[in-house]
Amino acid sequence: MSRNSNGQAPDRILRRKLSDQVFERLRDLMASGELAPGAPMPSERDLMERFGVGRPAVREALQHMQSMGLITINHGERSRVNALSADSVLNRVDDVARMLLSSEPDQLDHLKEARRMFECGLVRVATGSATPEDLQDLHALIDRQSACIGDAAQFVTLDIAFHNRIAAITGNPILVATSQSMLRWLFQYHGVLLHWSGKEEVTLTEHRDMADLIGHGDPDAAVRAMQAHLDRSNLLYVHPQGQAAAQV
Repeated sequence: MSRNSNGQAPDRILRRKLSDQVFERLRDLMASGELAPGAPMPSERDLMERFGVGRPAVREALQHMQSMGLITINHGERSRVNALSADSVLNRVDDVARMLLSSEPDQLDHLKEARRMFECGLVRVATGSATPEDLQDLHALIDRQSACIGDAAQFVTLDIAFHNRIAAITGNPILVATSQSMLRWLFQYHGVLLHWSGKEEVTLTEHRDMADLIGHGDPDAAVRAMQAHLDRSNLLYVHPQGQAAAQV
């Protein structure tokens, strides 16, 4: 192999797929705003002429863009550019995240640890930002949760809504989307365990305490309450391979 004047092997020039190059060009057009959210995509013929490539390269690039959620392809209609948000981006990894959690049981413990750190940070921020409307919403969710004891699925759904509402108080859409994703991934490991745990009233009391502490503006106490709540409730999220040992 020939070497340059420094005695090092020269950098290789890699031949890249045409469809990858078309994809990158289109992605750059979206980033620049030339292809704005909601706008129709150029026709295949226009893209072929613009980039000097054949139809297969254009179609493969468009399929790649659809698989990433960047565009929506409707047969018989012009494809359109999708509006991106933190929630839409994280939704794209839901299936992969669930596969990871199902195939590697240890990842569930890592997720619970990450959620504990994350939600303690959320409740600290929320304690300094909550409005009377925010507090009213939190207490309304607790009342609704109390009214559905015996309906495990609805109880857990409202449990998730309570924690997501705390995230919403931050006003940060990335934090809200991350909270929603974490709880969606945990939900499949909760199931009916909460219903049979006999801890519904404990959960409600803990939620009321957190809402009150947020309202009183005591971030340290709110964080301690969240830590205790998650340390207890995390025992209810069990991977199927460990359910037998967790039934206490």
